[in-house]
Amino acid sequence: MIALSDSTWFGIEMGVALALGYLLGSVPFGLIFGWLAGVGDVRNIGSGNIGATNVLRTGKRWAAAATLLCDAAKGALAVVVAAGFGEAFAVAAAIGAFLGHVFPVWLKFHGGKGVATFFGVVLTLDWRIGLLASVTWLLAAALFRVSSIAALAAAALTPVYFLFRGNLVLALTVALFAIVIFLKHRTNITRLVNGDEPRIGCKPSAS
Repeated sequence: MIALSDSTWFGIEMGVALALGYLLGSVPFGLIFGWLAGVGDVRNIGSGNIGATNVLRTGKRWAAAATLLCDAAKGALAVVVAAGFGEAFAVAAAIGAFLGHVFPVWLKFHGGKGVATFFGVVLTLDWRIGLLASVTWLLAAALFRVSSIAALAAAALTPVYFLFRGNLVLALTVALFAIVIFLKHRTNITRLVNGDEPRIGCKPSAS
């Protein structure tokens, strides 16, 4: 019988934490609540993703709110479960949950844009930074009245907040999330440049 080294066991455990996070993150709550609301497959409307913003385009506000809360909660749950084994495992689970939401294997890797799960993960990794990120979103939303600007501002500044806290590992982890969020918001950024991005409270465009 081959004895596994401590480093090998650590790698296996990290892999398990990453996989657990991915499985939790990949639960498509937007799709589920869309069906429960009677609007069918939300991927057939609006931007085609499963996030809360696209669910809101159905006019079913309760479904959008439920999607927002559950997308955040699944990220938080992944971190909470893994955190009992150490910060490294919490970080692995956080990465898995975020990537699972954005790239769910069950939906051919076409998920949401990651903002709600981002907030759920950050709030659980460090609630103080999570509050700062939330305040950043609220201030940007109040100032610009554009949801995508608020999301991008929060994503961009949260790694900086972690740096000020002296946690380079979490800063780099959240910076990875921010890069993915920016990439997933490519069409929003294009509309912002063109002046076509809808403001909060206005009917969004179909893309």
